[in-house]
Amino acid sequence: MGKRFWVVLLALASIGGVCTAQSKTADTATPVRSAGTGAPVKNIVLVHGAFADGSSYARVIPLLTAKGLRATAVQNPLSSLAEDVAAAKRAIALQDGPVILVGHSWGGMVISEAGNDPKVVGLVYIAAIVPKEGQAANDVLKPYPPTPGLGHAAPDASGFLSLTRQGVEEDFVPDLPAADRALVFATQGPWNSKALAETVPNPAWKTKPSWFIAVDDRMLPADYELAIAKHINAHTKKLAAGHVPMLSRPTDVAAVIVEAANTAGR
Repeated sequence: MGKRFWVVLLALASIGGVCTAQSKTADTATPVRSAGTGAPVKNIVLVHGAFADGSSYARVIPLLTAKGLRATAVQNPLSSLAEDVAAAKRAIALQDGPVILVGHSWGGMVISEAGNDPKVVGLVYIAAIVPKEGQAANDVLKPYPPTPGLGHAAPDASGFLSLTRQGVEEDFVPDLPAADRALVFATQGPWNSKALAETVPNPAWKTKPSWFIAVDDRMLPADYELAIAKHINAHTKKLAAGHVPMLSRPTDVAAVIVEAANTAGR
């Protein structure tokens, strides 16, 4: 197993996705308030995983909008952890009040750093890699055995990783229709493997309330997700879904984000 083994594991574990259709909208909104300040929490910043872009939240965004929330999807460069964090911070800076920061998969690393911004009042992790103090993504999953998705991602000559069609179809989004699986494969983008070695010195979950959506994952170890959710004292929701529940279970994902917006900081 060795260095290449963990590069492959974390590549698969860090994929986001794209969507082709929009789910039905939720009911009309009632005001959402942040705890402690009495100020409305209307700002949701959404951070995608590797091999994806902000459209991986396109089925969730209309549901949040219907609840009176302002959703902003970050476009990560996926060139390094530092640059992804900078992109998230730029999005946070544009918000006009308290923020719930959401991260999927690799995005869990990003929000653990960017979430230290004082505007952020709560964190939502979705099937995410969550670092402990001083950890890089390389460190996070080493204690866990391989998942079925291993072997379907490989670096090119420059160290940028891509996922095979089999990895998408069988392990990443097996719970999506065939047309959506094909689109996820076709629209993936390269992700720089050097990001695996970048650390988060002081993860934001230490001081901010957190939520965690765990799934029947074939990318990240399912027992890891439940263990890290417990470690960070997160409000945990388990879904019968694949690695990208924003696509397959958007209503359930949106409900957790709304819950976070209603209760963060209380």
